Amino acid sequence: MFDAKKLLDQFLGSQIPGLSGSVKGRADQVGGFARNNPLKAGALAAAILGTKTGRKLAGNVATLGGIAAVAGLGYLAYRNYQSGKAPQSGPVDPSALQPPAGSPFNFESPSLSNDFALTLLRAMIAAAKADGHIDAFERQKIMEKVHEVDLGAEAEAFLSKELADPIDLDALVAAGRTEEQRVEIYTASRLAIDPDTRAERGYLDLLAGRLKLPDPLIDHIEATVSSAKVSL
Repeated sequence: MFDAKKLLDQFLGSQIPGLSGSVKGRADQVGGFARNNPLKAGALAAAILGTKTGRKLAGNVATLGGIAAVAGLGYLAYRNYQSGKAPQSGPVDPSALQPPAGSPFNFESPSLSNDFALTLLRAMIAAAKADGHIDAFERQKIMEKVHEVDLGAEAEAFLSKELADPIDLDALVAAGRTEEQRVEIYTASRLAIDPDTRAERGYLDLLAGRLKLPDPLIDHIEATVSSAKVSL
């Protein structure tokens, strides 16, 4: 099985291998990698999600890594919701995206397994397909770009199948075994798109309902993700 967590990093534009050090240091490394490797830096996200959003994760959030960004944003929204705070407004402070040890949102939590990373990838792809834009011709163009990134045969086969198959909302919902996981599934879906069509908004509303997430919690996730994005 391929490393789904690394593939999720690709989706959120922080797939650079060997990053270490502080958030600022990692941001500098990301910038250098992007300048020297323009094809690979976020190429997967651009290929599959590029037409679905006019915004991207702010650098201070993107450098956390794919699954860490999803879990961190979900944690911040969930914490603010539970504490009765107002939904997030203004830029997201990366230090607020560090779930404590023992939290289901913690990056080392067993719940953030490779299998669950696959679920988050499926959630992002499903959201990107929600308005029906990705037809057979578009899939071919996407897979040509994916092949250029050289992800490996297993990862390419996974992406090709997910792009071609109908959205399996039942499977996505079933994969959310805890409320925290359901928050992460919705967070990943919302990260994939900025819903500017009725189909996309309708899909996210349907997903929220199927995941049984309260409307005030959805408001927090929406506000947190929006605050973590910047215009392209």
